[in-house]
Amino acid sequence: MKTKQLIIALSTALFSSGLLAHNIQLNSNLPVVSVQQDGEIKVNGDNVQYQEWNSAQLAGKVRIVHHFAGRTAAKEKNEALIQAIKKAGFDRNKYQTTSIINADDAVIGTGIFVKNSAEKGKKENPHSQVVLDQQSAVKNAWQLREKDSAVIVLDKTGKVQFVSEGKLSNQYINEVIDLVGKLINQ
Repeated sequence: MKTKQLIIALSTALFSSGLLAHNIQLNSNLPVVSVQQDGEIKVNGDNVQYQEWNSAQLAGKVRIVHHFAGRTAAKEKNEALIQAIKKAGFDRNKYQTTSIINADDAVIGTGIFVKNSAEKGKKENPHSQVVLDQQSAVKNAWQLREKDSAVIVLDKTGKVQFVSEGKLSNQYINEVIDLVGKLINQ
């Protein structure tokens, strides 16, 4: 009887914590998804344009993909990782950060602020890839949690080497930075 209760308790903990929520598999490509409205932000001087974005385009460089809801709390969950990436100073010829902002998962009435923030972020970090998703296409395709943040590390072939939803601990941030460094040097 105690074994059955233990199995139920462990199963409940795993499913309720969201550990098994996403459909992203290690050593596999991300599920293919396209963002048509608005998509990838391109900046040329003061001119901001949007173009369709597709996850199949992620191969070619080592990447940290940071997907987050268009909410300050979700963005700030992994701000320490963003600072660690900047501090690491990875070779931009071999590495790129891809930020995917789910504007569909924003507080009602804040959509314009989310869009302006995304454009400002792209202007401040022109070497990073910034994608604005107005229809939760990525969240739905990858089965990510609402109102949250996800971090995914891809090798240069586009295969997933790390994935986590929620706030990363300092230990995980160090592991991610070390992993990216190793992948860049392969």
